[in-house]
Amino acid sequence: MNSKIIANGILRAIGIILAIALLLFFLYKIQSVIVYIAVAVVISLIGRPIILFLRERLKFHNTFAVVVTMVLLLGVLTGLVGLFIPLIIEQGHNLALLNIEELQGNIEHLYDQIITYFEFNNIDVEASIQDTNVLSKLDFAIIPNFLNSFISGLGTFSVGLFSVLFISFFFLKDSKLFEDGVMTFVPSGNEERSKRSITAIKDLLSRYFVGLILQILILFVIYTIVLLIFGIDNAIVIAFLCALLNLVPYVGPLVSGFLILLLSMSSNIGENFSQVILPKTIYVMIGFIFAQLVDNFFTQPYIFSKSVKSHPLEIFLVIIISGILFGVVGMIVAIPSYTAIKVILKEFLSEYNIVKKLTKGL
Repeated sequence: MNSKIIANGILRAIGIILAIALLLFFLYKIQSVIVYIAVAVVISLIGRPIILFLRERLKFHNTFAVVVTMVLLLGVLTGLVGLFIPLIIEQGHNLALLNIEELQGNIEHLYDQIITYFEFNNIDVEASIQDTNVLSKLDFAIIPNFLNSFISGLGTFSVGLFSVLFISFFFLKDSKLFEDGVMTFVPSGNEERSKRSITAIKDLLSRYFVGLILQILILFVIYTIVLLIFGIDNAIVIAFLCALLNLVPYVGPLVSGFLILLLSMSSNIGENFSQVILPKTIYVMIGFIFAQLVDNFFTQPYIFSKSVKSHPLEIFLVIIISGILFGVVGMIVAIPSYTAIKVILKEFLSEYNIVKKLTKGL
């Protein structure tokens, strides 16, 4: 091996490394576009069953079926916006004009009532937390600042929303558009198996995302009923946020439980703690636990068994590992990614025993 061959090999390796670096830099710069495409793919998967129903059962033309589907999805989105934006604006206006000292005083008053109640029951709570000076460290002025930042980000959100809807329309109109884009990266000779894999992935993930919507809807209805029964302010907004948090496996229900607990107590500031706040909060948390039991023993098993066709223990391990490696985002995308990987393994590596066992139900 002479020096010329070695030099050419080194230059080729450097060129490949530079090309990969440039590609990663390019992907980093257009990460917002990648997110738009990913969200559009999810929307197209959710709308796919509707389009198939309109085309096959009602004999709609493809373009008309897409338009009707987009109108339905936009109607749902508009309904949510129409429901929540006025409430958010009202709360934002109230918080923008909020007397921060009054808010802090109200919370300290609630804190004093809690301590007094537990001291009456011979439970020394204050002694365990007084050294931390939690209340003195809380900066309540951050609330209006956060709302100002939120409003300033609405412009960027509007651009992203338009981009997602535009891309989603063409993904729905031409179901092979995304598939053809993926097929350009498939080596020759693997086209047929790749097409079968993409079709199977679309079917499974469509059922999965529709199932997630059903899961959120069931939790939203239960939370709303519970909060309205006990007169919690902004019950619909709280119920929707807590149901949406359930999309984050295992961590989401804990956060939503803490949120309902906090908001249930804070919505009754000024009332007697032992006679009003504590009983009402306990009843609300019982309703929350009931909703979680329905979700854990009915909704989630149905989604996992009927859509992604994976064992609950298998799903649990995948979510935990994804959370350790990639954080909250990893937990959210764990099940769709794992399902896609299983389909690809079954199509291309079905001769291995471990693949046969993992993909037995597919």
